[in-house]
Amino acid sequence: MRERLTRAIDRLEAAERTDRSPTLLHRLDGRSKLLVTLVYLIALLSVPLTQLSDTLLFAVYPLLTASIGGFRYGPILRRSLIVVPFVAFIGLFDIFQERETLFRIGPLAVSVGWTMFAVLLLRGLLSVQALLLLIDSTGYPRLCRSLQQLGVSEAFTTQLLFVHRYLCLLLRESIALSMAIDARSFGRRNYPLRIWGTLICQLLLRTFDRAERIGRAMTARGFTGRMPALPYTRTRWRTADTLYAVGWSAVIVGLRFVSPERLL
Repeated sequence: MRERLTRAIDRLEAAERTDRSPTLLHRLDGRSKLLVTLVYLIALLSVPLTQLSDTLLFAVYPLLTASIGGFRYGPILRRSLIVVPFVAFIGLFDIFQERETLFRIGPLAVSVGWTMFAVLLLRGLLSVQALLLLIDSTGYPRLCRSLQQLGVSEAFTTQLLFVHRYLCLLLRESIALSMAIDARSFGRRNYPLRIWGTLICQLLLRTFDRAERIGRAMTARGFTGRMPALPYTRTRWRTADTLYAVGWSAVIVGLRFVSPERLL
């Protein structure tokens, strides 16, 4: 359990350092990548649920973006699988409600419900992959800074940054509790439900107490409710950012309205 928690902390801390990598994607302004991701999500979610082939074309964006940024697509795909149970639960109702046949593959009749279910799964996977690539290539502090520069409320972006920081705090307190349990369990592996409830309450109380101490320390150092801009989060909009935003937006809009499959 401690190993899984430690890996989760490493991934969260890596989101603050990843924007300093030397690849072209990492050097781009966060606002350009944020705008492209927004265009991609709007175009992807606007595809009708019965058009599976058109939805498959949108896999071009995460595949090429991962290649440009030097990411391996396999880990990105595995991390995006977390959304599958939630999307599958929503799309399950379409299978039983929409039973008319949409197309046939030999003797196999594919109904509208199964097609909508597959499109929903694909939408969920591709949307999460686009967001993961945005965060991994921009860094969480720089992403919040880019949201502020685009006019998003500072209160909202500060809360987003605090959520990210306090997730690390919660995980560190979980590791400390796990070590205390192992030291007092004498090799025991299973615990009754009552003990797990007590442990969760202790975890929340310890996290709140530590958060209060951190809040008082920040106030004593002059914190006024706005996160200061760190030196590595200050970026300038360059020609490469314009080309990236315009180029990818044109490709995405082309995939949405000018389907290559229909042209062929």
